[in-house]
Amino acid sequence: MRTGRRAVRTLHAHVVSVTRYRRVGFSDPRPVRCEELMREVCAGFEVEPREFNGDHDHVHLLVHHPPKVALSTLAGSPKGLWARMLGKEYGAHVRRCLWGGHLWSGSSFAASVGGAPLAVLEQYIEQRKRPV
Repeated sequence: MRTGRRAVRTLHAHVVSVTRYRRVGFSDPRPVRCEELMREVCAGFEVEPREFNGDHDHVHLLVHHPPKVALSTLAGSPKGLWARMLGKEYGAHVRRCLWGGHLWSGSSFAASVGGAPLAVLEQYIEQRKRPV
C-alpha cells in the first residue's frame, strides 16, 4: 500500500502597491482604516498579513499565503476590493485621487521572500514612513 506524501510550505511575499501616478492617497486617519480593510481583504484570500506600512502614495505588505494563492493574485486582485471599500468610506477623498477612475497604479510589485529571515523583512516594512 502506497502512502501519500505531503509537503508543508510556508510562503511569504512582500507586496508593494502604488497609487495611480503616485498621487497623494493616504493621510490620517485613513492609514489605520486602510490597514483594517487590508486585513479584511486578506482574510477573503486566505492570506495572513504579517506587517503593513507605507507612505502617502504607496503601501508595503508582508503576507503569509497558502501555495494555492498565486503571487500574481496577491499583487493585483486585493487592490480592486480595497479601492471599492475605501471608496465607500472615504468617497470624496478617494474621488480626488482618482485618475481615469482608478485609485491604484496598474502595476504592482510582489516578490517571494522564501530565504530571507522574516524578522529582517518585518523590520524593513515597519521602518517605512507611516503616512501622516
